[in-house]
Parts: sequence; structure tokens; C-alpha cells
Amino acid sequence: MGSTKASRAKIKLALILGLGSISIVLLFILSLTTGVMDISFQEAMSGLWNLIQNGGEHENTKELVLWQLRIPRALGVIAVGIGLSVAGAVMQALIRNPLVDPYITGVSSGAALGVTTAVLAGVTIAGLGVFVTPVIAFVGAVMAFLFTMLLAEAAGGRSISYVLGGVIVGIALQSGTTILMYFNADRLHSVLYWLFGSFSTLNWQSTWIIVVCVSVLSFIMLLYAKEFNVILLGDEQARQLGMNVKPFKTGMFILVSALAAVCVAFTGIIGFVGLIVPHLVRMVIGGDHRLLLPASMVVGANILLVADIVCKTVIAPSELPIGAVISIIGAPFFGYLMIRMGKEYVM
Repeated sequence: MGSTKASRAKIKLALILGLGSISIVLLFILSLTTGVMDISFQEAMSGLWNLIQNGGEHENTKELVLWQLRIPRALGVIAVGIGLSVAGAVMQALIRNPLVDPYITGVSSGAALGVTTAVLAGVTIAGLGVFVTPVIAFVGAVMAFLFTMLLAEAAGGRSISYVLGGVIVGIALQSGTTILMYFNADRLHSVLYWLFGSFSTLNWQSTWIIVVCVSVLSFIMLLYAKEFNVILLGDEQARQLGMNVKPFKTGMFILVSALAAVCVAFTGIIGFVGLIVPHLVRMVIGGDHRLLLPASMVVGANILLVADIVCKTVIAPSELPIGAVISIIGAPFFGYLMIRMGKEYVM
């Protein structure tokens, strides 16, 4: 019976990876057609092929738009979708609670406070240039996550402690952001643009940083998929099976906070992806992280690509903030999870 269930899960994984990969390619090309400039599907295909053949050298304005704006943006969307989904799945395993994700554990609030402070105070760091804001966002995100972890451990380290710790840290940091914005109402445009979440500022430099960091950190997570399965059994049983639990958890918490921070540092606050995607995948193929993590990567990339296309087309030529669009879906889903699974995980 167990082997049959495992075989079915592997077949479902193969279907998700196969169909999901085809979907990513089609959505990627569709994403190239959406935006202020009208580019047809056929023009996007031919332009993409020409750019590949010519090593990025464009022959007309539409190919220039594709190369400089739309291709790096679409690649960035895919990478952030993968990164946030993996970060959410790993956090849920380490904390043994399906109600946590990077957004809920304070990562986004820390990044927001860092960016707000940097922009309104005019902070500059020698040698970083345009990367000042992402670096400060990264530092703020990691610090917020560490505060959440320290608070949760001090409260006993139970599953619910991490959720409550994230809520407390998030509220405190959001209050700081609100106060800064209140006293600088005349200079809020650039801050609000970042707080709402957007992929419109991505270029090849920022996209490559996201892609490389997400690829390396996600690959490391995949290597430890078996260990995540063991962690789900509980710390005591994991120790009995030979795991050095405390160092493993500490190292993974650092890596997962870095993964989440990289994703929000360049694109602003995009919540709930790390909550929704792993849970949806878990409902289909189960909780084995050897299957869950690769499936979450594919599903996460698809969901964020769809959301980005919606943002660019609903009120074209203007653009909706992707953070708000995802939250419209994520908030009710979070409420559903709390109602359905709260009793099981709170105790």
C-alpha cells in the first residue's frame, strides 16, 4: 500500500514537472507580449529567436524592449516564484507548521523598514550605487527573521510560537515604517512603489543576482530534502535517528532567511506565495520533501508568472502592484488554512 502511494506521488510529480515546465515556457513568451508597447505573440517568438542568434544584439525597437525590459523581468519573476515557494516549504518543515511563510515570519516587514529608512534618510553606501536599496532591504529582512526566531525560541520553540513571533515582529516593524512615512508624507512615492511590490524595475544586473542566488540556495535545500522529512518527525526522534538537530536548524534558518530576503530585496513585498504554493502541492503529492520541493518550484514560477501578466494587463497601460494582487488571494487562503488546520497545529 505504501509503495503504491509513493509510486502515485512520483507519477504526479512527473506530471507537475512536465506540464508545469511547458506552462512556464508558454507563460514566459506570453509575458513578453504584455506591457505598454504592443508586441504580438509571433513578434515575441521571432524577436526572442533573433536575440538568441545575435547574442542579445537587437535589430529594432521591439527587440530592444524585449531584451532590456521584458526578458529580464520574466526571468526575475520565475526566479522569485521559485525562491519564495522553496523558502515557504522549508520554513514550514523546520517549524512544523503549514501556517508560516517568509511574509508571516517578519521578513517582508524588516525589508520594508530598511528600505523606508534608507530612502527617506537618503542613506548611501560607497561602492554600491543602485544596489543600496536592495542591500539594506536584505539586511532588514534577515534581521527581522532572526528577531522572530529568537522570540519564538524564548517562548518555547513550539510551532505556534513562530507564527506569533512573526506577527509581533511584523507589527512592531510596520509601526516603525508607518511613523517614518507619516513624518515624510511629501517623499513617499518611491517608498510606496517598493512597498506595493513590483517587477518593473528589474534589469539584467538585478535579475542575474536573483537567479544565481535562488538557484544556489534552492539547490542546497534540495540536497537536504531527506533531512527535512526527518525534522517533521520531531526534534527528539530526529536526534534518535542520528541528526544533529540544533546546528542543522540554525544553518537552514540562515539560508532560508537569505533566500527569502534576496527575493524581496529587488522586487518589494510579495506575500503569501510561500504559504499558498507548498500547501497546494502538498495536497496533491503529499509531504515528502524530495517531491514537494521540486514541484513547489514549478508551481511557484507558474503562479507568479500568471500574477505578473494579470498585473500588466488588467488596467493597461498602467500596472497593478503585484504584492497587492497576491495578497488578495493569499489572505483568504491563510484564513482558510487557519480554520481547517488551526486546531491540529496550535496544540
